[in-house]
Amino acid sequence: YHDFLDRVTRKFIVNEGDTPTPTIFSYIQSLGEALANMNPRTQTESRRIAMAKIQLKEIRKRARKLQEQVSVLEEKLNVLEEQKGDKK
Repeated sequence: YHDFLDRVTRKFIVNEGDTPTPTIFSYIQSLGEALANMNPRTQTESRRIAMAKIQLKEIRKRARKLQEQVSVLEEKLNVLEEQKGDKK
């Protein structure tokens, strides 16, 4: 029990200052919330905000596609590394 508490305490102290790094999706969400909270005063501003929302939606879609491609490439890399390891 004492060892368990030591490990938990040590793990907490070592990781205390670490904050999770934000992903592109959290940045996109933050921008979307900022756009949603804007109050346009002119017709021009409202059109700009509407255009920014459309562009943000496109960015979100492309980021998802890129994330899928990264996942596929990581899987392929793992397979290649396993094959290389089997040959040795």
